[in-house]
Amino acid sequence: MIKFLDIYNQDKNLHPLMIKDIRNIFKKGDFILGEHVKKFENKFSNFCGSKFALGCANGTDALTIALKALNLKKNSEVIIPSMTYCSTAFSIINANLKPVLVDVDFMKPTINIDQIMQKINKKTKVIMPVHLYGSVVDIKKIRNIIQKKKIYIIDDCAQAHGAKDNKGKKVGSLADISTFSLYPGKNLGAYGDAGIITTNNKKLYLIMRKLRNLGSEIKFKHELVGMNSRLDTLQAVILNHKLSKLSKLNLKRKKIADDYDKKINNKKILKLTYSKNSVYHQYVILVKKRNELIKYLKKSNIQYGFHYPYAIHELQVFKGYFKSEKFPNSEMLSKYGISIPIDPNLTKKQISYVINKLNSF
Repeated sequence: MIKFLDIYNQDKNLHPLMIKDIRNIFKKGDFILGEHVKKFENKFSNFCGSKFALGCANGTDALTIALKALNLKKNSEVIIPSMTYCSTAFSIINANLKPVLVDVDFMKPTINIDQIMQKINKKTKVIMPVHLYGSVVDIKKIRNIIQKKKIYIIDDCAQAHGAKDNKGKKVGSLADISTFSLYPGKNLGAYGDAGIITTNNKKLYLIMRKLRNLGSEIKFKHELVGMNSRLDTLQAVILNHKLSKLSKLNLKRKKIADDYDKKINNKKILKLTYSKNSVYHQYVILVKKRNELIKYLKKSNIQYGFHYPYAIHELQVFKGYFKSEKFPNSEMLSKYGISIPIDPNLTKKQISYVINKLNSF
């Protein structure tokens, strides 16, 4: 069986170190916002090249906290891509704001920047690009569109840990606020739910620190209506150890993606264009006869995934919400897209097997 992602195999060399640190936490009883959380926040901000980082409970909360920190008027508009995970849209609604959709580029996983311009109006307060599949959005180009308008950029980096823009600047330091999910299957994943936020804005950082901890910096002194969204200290231990291997694992992903780009050669299979310094959280191909490919992959013992089978406007929860708007590029990804294995520890033999099977489909 070619596994889609084998987390145990990826991390097994780190397990003794993790267990040693966890035992020490048990002894100290340092369970909530402990020293390991601070250590991870510092390491992660240094890794991204940002001034500040704060851990939280998950990626959805990271987005919600970032939006709430801006203290925007109810129903202010937030522009997002129509192809993303539901959390991107849910966070906006949970912050009492209004999501506005823009399609992704043709045969690319990232938001169409030219179409953003058409959706900006007086109610637009945030643009929230998503570095989907680890492919990086051109944030500088979005800034050029905004110019002097009072519009914030919050980038959803849930799939782009360690990715860089075309100038070599890391995701997590490009926008006003950057949010990351640290869900187990991510390029940098905990062993449970976890998230982290980065920013260079000290004022916003201090507000978000309070928001993630019930509006409080000092126990029983609550200055804001906050959330209970703290990064678990046990997860911080795991993440501290895993962060040291992230760049190496991302490089392995890129090499696998390069093999797929060069060697998958089948007229039935279309390949997306990723950004120059993508970290390939997913490698997505498009196939019109997707159901046939699914049966074929199962028979060939190759695991696969969907990212995502529904665009935002196609989700049942949003039925009628976005009226009759159409987003053809996102709809094409949801209808024909399928993610193939890009586990960084796939062997050359396994990669060749996947390529040969796809070429024979």
